[in-house]
Formats: sequence, structure tokens, C-alpha cells
Amino acid sequence: MRHPTAHLANLDLNLLVTLRELLRERNVTRAAARIGVTQPAASASLSRLRRHFDDELLARRAGGYVLTPLATQLADQVEGVCAAAERLFGTGHGFDPASSRRGFTLLVADYTVAVLGSSLSAALAERAPGVDLHLRLVREAFAADIGETIRLIDGMVAPPAARFDLPELRSVELFSDRWVCVMDAANPVAGQGPPTLETLARMPWVVPFQPDRGFAASAPMTRQLTRLGLEPEMRVRVESYLAVPHLVTGTDRVALMQERLADQVAERLGLRVLECPGEPAPIRERLWWHADLDGDPAHRWLRETLVELAAAL
Repeated sequence: MRHPTAHLANLDLNLLVTLRELLRERNVTRAAARIGVTQPAASASLSRLRRHFDDELLARRAGGYVLTPLATQLADQVEGVCAAAERLFGTGHGFDPASSRRGFTLLVADYTVAVLGSSLSAALAERAPGVDLHLRLVREAFAADIGETIRLIDGMVAPPAARFDLPELRSVELFSDRWVCVMDAANPVAGQGPPTLETLARMPWVVPFQPDRGFAASAPMTRQLTRLGLEPEMRVRVESYLAVPHLVTGTDRVALMQERLADQVAERLGLRVLECPGEPAPIRERLWWHADLDGDPAHRWLRETLVELAAAL
């Protein structure tokens, strides 16, 4: 049997970078420009990748290319592998953000993007213009093996949870928030002031990250509903925090929302933000990373930058 190391030694690992850019750009010319090679060279690499995977990867459709099912599966994997390789070969060297071409991959909720995304993007554009940022949106499946997931990325922004209590994980607090109730401003219930738990129990709800069956006790908002003793009538379920207010406006529905996010959209969408009854737990968003990155100068810079930006909120 051929040893796995021998198989790896026979691969051109430069193809990893080409694969990443082809899957990102879905365009050979743009991918070539991103990695600094000619278009024919990128086309040749795509041909090699197609032979290796026995798959088209990029399938031509009207107006351009789309990812094949296999390419979609590879997209997240190649991001993690390239990020790990960049960290490996960057270890032991200083980090100059102004000249670095390093990439950072963070796993975040769309709520985090709404709160921190603008300031982080602006800070990178000013301080580290050559650095790439890849934000992967949280899906519940990632929590199944968080120790392995976080090993392949630079970090994750999420509140504390029992499944993160692993010896190889490190964390630092970024910012806090609290849960509030949101209703359409024209909803008669909203005009009565802060709702009671009995009122909320009778109302139709919008709930994010709730599976088709069962009660997702691991989802942050669902934990709060459980804490308040509510098992609401879930009229709308959605895999997004940012979508929640759009599904409340113009209806008789109610939702729990993070106050920082609610304040951003309430006036524009005609929503009333109300105090939540009971004692919902505070939201404490933390940056989590693998202990292997403790001594990485680039990662230390990223951590310090995120803490600085969060402190300015």
C-alpha cells in the first residue's frame, strides 16, 4: 500500500492556492490575477485539478461558471487547509500588517457582522490593506466538533457554551449585549408597553436557528426562551439573525433580538423595541481560537485588533 506521505509529496501544493481562488472567483481570469499568474497558467491548473478530482469543478452556465456539488463541498475545506498552511509557514516570523499578504478566516454569526463587520473591514483596509478576510457564517452543524473546526480557522466569535469547554480552546471577551422584544409599531400589543410572559406565550413568533423538529436548546435565542419558560408558537423559522426583524415588520409576530442589532434596524423597519420580561441572560460575545495560535504574531495582532474595535463600540 502506498504511504499517505508519499502521495502528499507527489502533489503540487501550489494547486491548493489556485483551487481556493478558482472557487472564490468562479472565473479563471480573475483567479489568475489574484494569484499573480497568466490566464493560460490558471487554465492549465484548472485542467489538472479537474483530472485529479475527476470533476468539472467549475461548470459553464449562461453568464458564467457555477460550482459543481463537489466544488461546493471543497470550498470550505480548501479555505481551512490554506489558512492552516499560512499559519504553519508564518510561525516564528514577525508580522507587519502593512505589508502582509496573510489571510484570516473567522467563523461568525451574521449578527456579529452587523455589530463588528464595518469597523473590522475599515481597520483592515487602513492598517493591513494586503490582508484577506474570509468570514464564514455560523451553521449549527459546525458545533458538532468545534475542536476540530476551530483548528482549521483563525477563530470564532460566539457566546460561551458548554461545548466550548475544551482544554485546547482559548477565548477573550469582545462585547456584551442584551435581549429585547421587537414587534411591529402598529401592533396593538406594542402600544401597551413591555409585554408580560403571559402575553408573549400567546403571540406568534419568529425564531432563528430552530430545526424542523425538536427544540434546539443549543441555539442562543432558544436557550433564552427556555430560561423564560416559553414554548412559543413558532410561525416563522429562519437561519439568520439579520432576517428576523424583516419577518416581524408588518405582522402581529414577536421576536427576541439582540439590542445592538434591533437598534440598527427598528426605525427603518417600523419596529418597536421593548423590554423583555423575566430575566434573560446577558449576551457576552467572545473570540475563540485554538491554543496552537497563541504564539503566532499575526494572530496576536488580529486578537488585539478585534478587542480594540469591540472596546470602541
